[in-house]
Order: sequence, then C-alpha cells, then structure tokens
Amino acid sequence: MNSTLLLAMASFALVASITPGPVNSMALASGVQHGFRRSLGFVTGATVGFTALLLLAGLGMADAVARLPMLDMAMRVAGTGFLFYLALRLWRAAGGMAAGEVPVAPSLWAGASLQWLNPKAWIAAVAGMGAYGLQDGMVSVLVFAGLYFIICYASIALWAYAGTWASQIIGTADRMRLFNRTMAVLLAIGAVAMLAGH
Repeated sequence: MNSTLLLAMASFALVASITPGPVNSMALASGVQHGFRRSLGFVTGATVGFTALLLLAGLGMADAVARLPMLDMAMRVAGTGFLFYLALRLWRAAGGMAAGEVPVAPSLWAGASLQWLNPKAWIAAVAGMGAYGLQDGMVSVLVFAGLYFIICYASIALWAYAGTWASQIIGTADRMRLFNRTMAVLLAIGAVAMLAGH
C-alpha cells in the first residue's frame, strides 16, 4: 500500500465525514445544548457505528442490500422515522433550563443507530470501500477502516465543538429555542430527502 492510496483514502474520508448531514447536524445541536464533553458519547457512537458499517461493506454487506431492494426501503423508512423523532425532540426542547435540571445528551447508541439508518453513511461506506478498501484485500479493508475511524471521529467532534462555541453566542433561552427549531426543521428536511432517496 503506497502513500498515494493512503492520501486518497484520507481525502475521501475527510470529505465524507465533515460535510453537513444528519449526524453532523445532531452533533452540532448536541454541542449547543449539552456542551462538548457530554456530546462525546454521541460522537463515539456515530464513529463506531460508521466504522462497523464500513467494515461490513468491505465484507460483502453491500451485495446483500443490492439483492434485497426491500431491505433498502426498510432502512429508508426506519431512518426517516428516527430523524423525525430526533427533529420532534429538538422542536420541543426548551430554550432554558429549570434550576437543577440536567437535560439528557444524545447517547452512544443514538449516534450508532443514526449512522446505520442514514443512507449518506451507506453510500459513503459502499462507495469508499469499493474505490479504496478493496485494493489489497483484507489489509486495505482494515487500513481504510482504521484511517476512516480517526478522521470520522475528529470530524464529528469538530461539529460538536462548533456547537459548544456557538452556544456562547446564542446565549438567551429564546435564541436557543430558535436554534433548536431551526435544527429540527433541517433534520426533518433531511428525513424527507432520505425517504425520497436523494
């Protein structure tokens, strides 16, 4: 495996991981609402979930999805439902907190689930593994997955950190409520696009 292939793998992983999407939107919202540290469970879950998906794509899961169109539709419907659920939670979130209230941050499980129900993640896993992970058999599958893990974690964590930074600017409960509802609308739009297959 040469340095050109490693650079190509890293570039693909960075572009696919850092661009906006449902996972990064949730990381941003979590950073705003819960701070960076409390968002790391979600970041870790999303990274582990995607890496597992990438490994399965390298081991042939993509063929199973291609052969069973109903599996693809079931994943789209489940993913859409999950995004609408998250959007509804964000929409209902209050802008301020009562004394002593500690809101629950999105969990490790929520991060992993969102990746598995996210067509953008499936496309990235299948396309990336097809382009770069099958060059040298199992060695390149494992190297690509390891490299992707590091870049994916850093990218999602950056979104959570940006949210933490933005929370200082948002400040008031009314602005926080507006931010939550804006993020909820964006997630709902992403859910509709997911169901439509775009």
